[in-house]
Amino acid sequence: MELVPPDMAAVLSPGSPAGGRWGDSAGPDVRRTRILLKLSGEAFAGDQCQGLDQDVISRFASEVSEVRARGVEIAIVVGGGNFVRGAATAGSGIEEAQAHYMGMLATVINALALQGILERLGTPCRVQSALQMQAVAEPFIRRRATRHLEKGRVVVFAAGTGNPYFTTDTAAALRATEIGADVLIMAKNRVDGVYDSDPNIYPTANKYHALTYEEVIRDRLKVMDLTALTHSMQHQMPIVVCDIGVHGNISRIVSGEDIGTLVSTRDAVAALLDRISGSS
Repeated sequence: MELVPPDMAAVLSPGSPAGGRWGDSAGPDVRRTRILLKLSGEAFAGDQCQGLDQDVISRFASEVSEVRARGVEIAIVVGGGNFVRGAATAGSGIEEAQAHYMGMLATVINALALQGILERLGTPCRVQSALQMQAVAEPFIRRRATRHLEKGRVVVFAAGTGNPYFTTDTAAALRATEIGADVLIMAKNRVDGVYDSDPNIYPTANKYHALTYEEVIRDRLKVMDLTALTHSMQHQMPIVVCDIGVHGNISRIVSGEDIGTLVSTRDAVAALLDRISGSS
């Protein structure tokens, strides 16, 4: 009898379709089978100003695990603002490029924390870093990342793009197009979409249900940095902005529910607004 080599045994995740993608096992209620989730570093700190809030990270991991169990392939880009923000650190006298590298290292800490809790929940996870850190993470290799996703593993991308002066928002936009994600989910803290002003300061702020990329740029709305937004527009990557603090939001998005704010093409925005007006 021919034995399966140990390295091949590690590749075969329980429940993944033989010779197919994990996403092939998704039910008919799943509209988006591969997603890129962007988590800010501040989200990892919870109500604390800095550091890691284990309860909050456990909630993130629990929802990711639930969504994966529905047959969704999940990649995550993490920020590092709960430890170091490159732009802010540069203002303290540290050379700017060096400060950005410090911020990239902070994202690796968050990625490893999320990986540890996901694996404790029984969800296979791989961390890929844009900076070479062989002792703790794989290097970012696009084809290896997509193979992990096809096998049902969550992939956490750390260290941004690996280059100073580029934000983790830009990393999220790049990775979403590189892996062929169906949607880029921008998970925000205590904000359930895009508003014309800060709803935490101005109670009368108006929420947008949908916006075109051009409208976000024209009105300078805070969705993501301009480089990331321009890249998403060029590749027509749909963006959904939602509140990560509401459990179940990610699951609702993969089911195609209209929550948060959609940023997309003119046709997609018009279709969503027509559907909303028709149901009201």
